[in-house]
Amino acid sequence: MARRTRPISWIKAARKAFETFPRDAQDECLRALTIAAEGERADIVKPLQGLGSGIWEVVLRHRNDAFRVVYAVQIDADLWVVHAFQKKSISGIKTPQHEIDVVRERLKRLKEALA
Repeated sequence: MARRTRPISWIKAARKAFETFPRDAQDECLRALTIAAEGERADIVKPLQGLGSGIWEVVLRHRNDAFRVVYAVQIDADLWVVHAFQKKSISGIKTPQHEIDVVRERLKRLKEALA
């Protein structure tokens, strides 16, 4: 039986930020998103804590930089990419609070838009 791949949808601001990533970092993140769309989990993906279930974060160390792509799998039939950013501090592994706030706000607006 063929696997059903979910469409990947992007919040416009997340797509714009993602397009500033280096090309090979974009490719690596897109690979992880494709695996997620097929119902699996790439080894560079972890649950994003504190926002409920179904919110995942692609955690990519690329050269000396850290990139993150946050997506939601339980809002709609699509896999929704809600945020992408370059993590400035690589000393701590925790996602900065202001980035969590952006994700929380975008999830809220997305749910309202799809309701």
